[in-house]
Amino acid sequence: MKRFMMLCLAALASTGATAQTAGFLCCNMRTDGAWISDINYLDAGKTMIPAGTPLTMNGYGKNRVHVVINGRKQDIGNDYSRSTPLDAFAKRYIVDQDPLEKLRTYPKKIQDAIGTARLTKGMTREQVIMAVGYPVSDENPSLESKTWRYWLNSWGEFDAIFDDSGWLIKIEAEADIRRLVVVE
Repeated sequence: MKRFMMLCLAALASTGATAQTAGFLCCNMRTDGAWISDINYLDAGKTMIPAGTPLTMNGYGKNRVHVVINGRKQDIGNDYSRSTPLDAFAKRYIVDQDPLEKLRTYPKKIQDAIGTARLTKGMTREQVIMAVGYPVSDENPSLESKTWRYWLNSWGEFDAIFDDSGWLIKIEAEADIRRLVVVE
């Protein structure tokens, strides 16, 4: 019997199954209803799932984290951050503490920017992440870099530029992208 139990546990581990873990979405992310990509494109037909949304993680698949959000199965896809191990990737997006607790302590302008998935000068790195998600690690190998490159869609990119203390001092983007991602 003990050998059977060990074989069952090994089989579960090999499929990426894990115990359910409750948490919160770290940041504003966009979904097509089933797939949330780490690139976080603003494409037609996608809706935003706000930072702080409660979720349950059900396990891992190939380059994905299985979650249930608002009663609906979704996958958070590690599409452009594959240099980040999947368990570390999951810990970025699924957090133990509700980000809304911190959000409520921020100045109104920062709260409004985060609530609309946009950036404004004076944000911290953490606030930028809450607003628009993590920069993909394939293009941003270090979160300590002064510049984080993001993609709004396949052809529209923008850069969040930080000072030495980690404060957002500039957002570089073409005018049409800028109006979608920046609160002046």
